[in-house]
Amino acid sequence: MLNPKELTQKTEDELKNVAASLRGEIRDLRFKIATRQNAKVRALRNAKRDLGRVLTALNLSQKNSASKQ
Repeated sequence: MLNPKELTQKTEDELKNVAASLRGEIRDLRFKIATRQNAKVRALRNAKRDLGRVLTALNLSQKNSASKQ
């Protein structure tokens, strides 16, 4: 689980990298669950929630940088 305070301290590039890695993880988990290789369905839910947190932090950082200009 990602800490929201840590996410606000990261740069936009770091947040984009974290989002990309989470998307890959979600894709892998989906395939594992569909082929019955992974019994931990909750891991998919947690990854989706983490991605939502990262995207929210990214959106906030973009709005803050736009308002400063």
